[in-house]
Amino acid sequence: MTKTPTSLLERLRQPFEPEAWGRFASLYTPLIYSWGRRVGLQEQDAADLVQDVFVTLLQVLPTFTYDRHQSFRRWLWTVTINKWRKDRKQQDKRMVHGLGGEPEHVAVADDLEASWEAEYQQHLANQAMRMMRTDFDETTWRACWEMVAAGRPAAVVAAELGLTIGAVYAAKFRVLKRLRRDLQGLLD
Repeated sequence: MTKTPTSLLERLRQPFEPEAWGRFASLYTPLIYSWGRRVGLQEQDAADLVQDVFVTLLQVLPTFTYDRHQSFRRWLWTVTINKWRKDRKQQDKRMVHGLGGEPEHVAVADDLEASWEAEYQQHLANQAMRMMRTDFDETTWRACWEMVAAGRPAAVVAAELGLTIGAVYAAKFRVLKRLRRDLQGLLD
């Protein structure tokens, strides 16, 4: 009997899951870094923000209980922006300076947050797909990638890879099923 796969968030609750933490870090480091840059942090300060957020996550995620009615992305965003605000209060010099030499005021507006939501979902799916590539046979991976990312018809992909159309759809199904499982709760 095989063990039912658990989502990444559930795996992070386990005492020692280096693979889960590695996947989580690969998925979220670039995103948290980009959030830091978007609010005006310099490169090194954005990298420091990522580290600060991960320290908090290491402390909190083992006891974190995912609520399907809440957004994990919004929670992560809140953790990140709170760390940024705390640092900002402590050191104004961390802000990118405007033409007058004064720190630029950065508003966290609803429209900015909406664009970050779209960026988050796209980033997360792309990162997960790149990470999962090594978990699949190259032909299986390519069949899915060509259909999903490149938008090519199954018949064309099948002919190019020497597969049946049904095999192309099966490959797409397997890869996307795994992607949904790995990202369960993270795209909400």
